[in-house]
Amino acid sequence: MSQHTVQYHDLQQIDYQEAWDLQESLLRINVGLKLAAGRRVAPEKVSTQHHLLFCEHPHVYTLGKSGDAGNLLIDEAALAARGATFYHINRGGDITYHGPGQITGYPILDLEKFKPDIHWYLRTLEDSVIHLLADYGLKGGRIEGATGVWVGLDEVVPRKICAIGVRCSRWVTMHGFAFNVNTDLTYFDHIVPCGIRDKGVTSLQAELGRPLEMATVKGQLKAHLGRAFGFDYAETVTPLE
Repeated sequence: MSQHTVQYHDLQQIDYQEAWDLQESLLRINVGLKLAAGRRVAPEKVSTQHHLLFCEHPHVYTLGKSGDAGNLLIDEAALAARGATFYHINRGGDITYHGPGQITGYPILDLEKFKPDIHWYLRTLEDSVIHLLADYGLKGGRIEGATGVWVGLDEVVPRKICAIGVRCSRWVTMHGFAFNVNTDLTYFDHIVPCGIRDKGVTSLQAELGRPLEMATVKGQLKAHLGRAFGFDYAETVTPLE
């Protein structure tokens, strides 16, 4: 049995602001526990809890704290016409899209109980998705300086299938990744995805030529995350407040 237990919550489809508020609340609880313990308690002994939130959002664009607002290519009227909203948020990275058919994952982990290294954390998230793609016969990989997971690395225009952008406070993480499964890729036409102009975006559906069962892919990704980070899950069926 793993020494780490993660509370898993499938939030289904949820408004972006509601999910953001929930993440902030869980992060504050964990940071508060660490501050209260101070240096009297070893980091691994502090009673912080790990969470993994899976969800899908209504159409929304999010811009990281250091991103370029010019990478959103449409105005408010056009956003409304597309049924989309926009948020400038407190994660790293530039602009991306979230919507139905995409697994958006928010790990709330105390990295001091794993490994206090943000680069290790990002690479481990990427590894989980790369292993999932291999289940479907797809070769995923990395591009130096461009966090996330890509396919078609040996082609003229590589395609991003999973975007990653995180925040970390006192080694507690929030925000996370967006993995395109059955995503409507036309929504990416209205942004410069992740601020990268010379590469493409894709989805599992686009690569395989068929739609996928979301519950199946969620289960596979959840399992790969558990193996990559070395944790077990405690299923949580009650709503989070």
